[in-house]
Amino acid sequence: MTEITELLDLSRTRAAALFEGRTYPWEVLDGIGDFIRALGPSLPAEEFEQVSEGVWIAKDATVFPSAYIGAPCIIDHGAEVRHGAFIRGSAIVGKNAVVGNSVELKNVVLFDNVQVPHYNYVGDSVLGYKAHMGAGSITSNVKSDKSPVVVKEPGQPHETGRKKFGAVLGDQVEVGCNSVLNPGTVLGRRASVYPCSCVRGVVPEDHIYKDKEHIVKRT
Repeated sequence: MTEITELLDLSRTRAAALFEGRTYPWEVLDGIGDFIRALGPSLPAEEFEQVSEGVWIAKDATVFPSAYIGAPCIIDHGAEVRHGAFIRGSAIVGKNAVVGNSVELKNVVLFDNVQVPHYNYVGDSVLGYKAHMGAGSITSNVKSDKSPVVVKEPGQPHETGRKKFGAVLGDQVEVGCNSVLNPGTVLGRRASVYPCSCVRGVVPEDHIYKDKEHIVKRT
């Protein structure tokens, strides 16, 4: 339930090559910054503008003047980065994605059509095609004891070796408002999370997370 092929449509991101040769999505987190720095100079000059060292923005993207965009970063075609967004760097924002007001991104890949539109924190995470995080929902990317994150897939826990790892959202995941995705959370394709949830572990595709005792198959 946690492999790249089970979670993500790589045709829906400019970062597909970053995932090649890897099994699990969190394996890309160490390489996002270097990947951006290598890819950026090859982007077509008629389509992308290098607005500062290490930052490339598609000419048809919309970036509000109050947004902060740190390097390295790529913002793809049709994306919208709204008022007060804080992109700290090592971020790929996919086609037609929305990064909303007061949203903070750090070391992330947002696939095409992702929406993080209101007061979200997304760090050390991968969000698949059309994933949506409701207002105030966040990824918690560091455990309180600072120990390495383990992805707790039932019967097959994965030692990531990473002290910073937020979440992986498969394609078309919906996260309800004011939810917290604890370090190492993986949400399968088309999974949904009830508002105000505190989620950890792995939620299978096409399941609804109501609370930790009630994770039910979508009917």
